[in-house]
Order: sequence, then C-alpha cells, then structure tokens
Amino acid sequence: MKQLMIAAIAFASMWPCGGVLASAQSMDDLNLQVHGYATQGFVYSTNNNWDTTSSTDGSAAWTEAVVNLTAQPQSRLRVGVQARYFLLGNYGNSITLDWAQADYKASDKFGFRVGKVKTPMGLLNESQDIDPAQLWVLLPQSVYPIASRNSLLSHYGGVAYGRLPLGEKLGTLEYRGFGGQRIIGADDGFVQPFKDQGITVPSGFTGPLFGGTLRWNTPVQGLTMGATRDVERLSAAIYSHSMPGTLTVPALESSYFFGRYEHNKLMVAGEYNRVILNSDIQFAGIPAILVRYDVRGFYAMASYRLSDRLTSGLYYGSMINLQLPVSSGRYQKDWALCARYDFNPFLYAKIEQHIIDGTGSGFSTSDNSALQPNTRMTMLKLGVSF
Repeated sequence: MKQLMIAAIAFASMWPCGGVLASAQSMDDLNLQVHGYATQGFVYSTNNNWDTTSSTDGSAAWTEAVVNLTAQPQSRLRVGVQARYFLLGNYGNSITLDWAQADYKASDKFGFRVGKVKTPMGLLNESQDIDPAQLWVLLPQSVYPIASRNSLLSHYGGVAYGRLPLGEKLGTLEYRGFGGQRIIGADDGFVQPFKDQGITVPSGFTGPLFGGTLRWNTPVQGLTMGATRDVERLSAAIYSHSMPGTLTVPALESSYFFGRYEHNKLMVAGEYNRVILNSDIQFAGIPAILVRYDVRGFYAMASYRLSDRLTSGLYYGSMINLQLPVSSGRYQKDWALCARYDFNPFLYAKIEQHIIDGTGSGFSTSDNSALQPNTRMTMLKLGVSF
C-alpha cells in the first residue's frame, strides 16, 4: 500500500496546480487516451509441467488483461497509469500496478520520469508488457523469465533519459539512468527456487537499485546496439518449518549487451546477460547459509513478415548457472519457432513450438515429482487489443 501511495502522489504532483487546472481542461486538451489488451494462452508440454501449470495434461491457466490510461496536460508533460491482471499456473491471479508515472521531457537531450516507472534494462524489458507488439508467445526465458515479468518490468523511483546527436557519421546515443526501490512479490518466479527448498518468503523481497543503459543508433539504418548495468540489494523475512529467519542479497549485479537490426520485413536481434547473485540465509542459532549464483544467458532471434497479416520467427536461447552442480537443472537450451496471424488491427493469434533441453528456468519440483532433462512444448495464444 505504501508503494501505491508513493506512485499516486508522484502521479498527482506533476499535474498542473495539483489537479485544479487539469479539471478545468477539456478532454481534448488533455489528449486523454485509453488502451489495453487481453490474451488467453494454452500450453501443452511433454515430460515436465511448465511454470506451475499442469501443462503435461494441457493447461489454459494463462490469462492476462492490461488497461492503461494516459494524458498530456502540457506539451512537455505526460502522465499515465497501467493496471494488469495476470494468471499463470500458481503465479499471479491478482490485479497489479504495472506503472504509474509522470514524464517531463524538457528537450530531446533531457527528460525524466517519476513514480512507478519501467526499468530500462536490456533490449526488451520496457516492451515486454505490450503483447500486441510482440511476435513471440514467450520471450526468450534465458533473459526475460515470464514468471518474473511483474517484478522486472518496473521499480519505484525515477528515470532520467535523453538523446545525444553524434553527427551524421556516428549516429545518435540514447541514455537512461535509473534508481529507486525494487519490489519482488511473494508469488514471483524469483522466489520459487527457495520454495522448492522448503523456505517461504511471505512478503517477497525489497531493496534499492540503480543502473544505466546506453543505446547507440548507428549510422547504419536500422542497426541499434547497447548495454545495461544494474546493481540491486534485496532483503526478505523468511520461514523454514515455522522457524523465522532473514534472507539478504547484498549484491545482485546484472549486465546486458544487445543489438538489433531491422530492414524492410526482416528483423534480427541478439542479447547476452550475466547475473551475479550473492545471498545469505540466516536462522537463529544456525550458521549462515551462503548461496551464490552466476547465471549467464543469451539469445539470438530473427523474424520475417511473410504478408501483411502473417509473420514468422525463430530464436535460440541458452542459460547456465555456473555455481550449480552438473545436472539438467544447471542449464537450459531452447529452440522456438513462432507464427503470428493478425485477423484485423484488433484480433491476433500466435502459435509457438519449443524444443527444450535442460530445466534451469521455468520448471519447478513443486509440480514435477521428477524433472526430466528434455521437454517439448506447444503454446497457443489468442489476443485482442483496443
């Protein structure tokens, strides 16, 4: 509740005259817009249930609905809010606040956002909440795990941004600097490995974060390259067999390196991500348990628009946790083939086939008695937008 109030205050404080002037403006003057979408997914997999769904029997426990409201009371000021309902297996089944922000753009070289703002990490984090704009049913899980989408998408705080021209021969440089507080919910996929070990995290994790992203729009038309650096510190109250304790993450460091090229009907992109996590689990009277992760993931993807309504794509994603013992749970390799058909500007359907080797992401012992090393997975999604 405290975080919702912070976002609401930041949202309202940027409104002219605390809302008095805005109330006198017409709807046209405010440029008020309402958009959203709803999707229904279906998953069938062999050998292993995926992300707490009963997918080996076929599961439709994957529903999402998003509504956002934006207004522009002044030429340089835009305010907005987005709410989301999400259900995926045992994750979600609730309405959450995706973002609620005030965005003031002083010039092309400098602007800032405050409130609950999207975290500008990597190539796709800021757009993973816009399913109608995505070809894929599922973004590469090696870098963008869907069960952590709510927590990774945004943070409470601010973002400073701008675009700097480098000259005709060098293109332009976009920068994003961000900081604030990260909140990871108790039902987030980040918490699932602790649950599998019998540790509950009833209130999730919270802690400060800061970082920055640079994007270079090169002189080659359609080619963008960039990098992100992010540092976070997290803590949580935990329980194991009713014994209270604490779990602290004094250092969670993420690095992203990415590139994308678009030309006519073709898109090619790739990204490398490394996450280093050091955590301490402490119960009274017991020596601290140290947990270390060194996760390295990447993907390479390509898509081609075959017609005005049909687009197809292929990606390969891979991740490995170098701190885990050698087993199928240490890594994951995923080939995905996707097709999307747009019936009209508002209705679309996607189908995606995955060939997965390893269980390092998206598979839990909570709904799998014995994880198998290989999985084949078929995904369908129907979406409507407005």
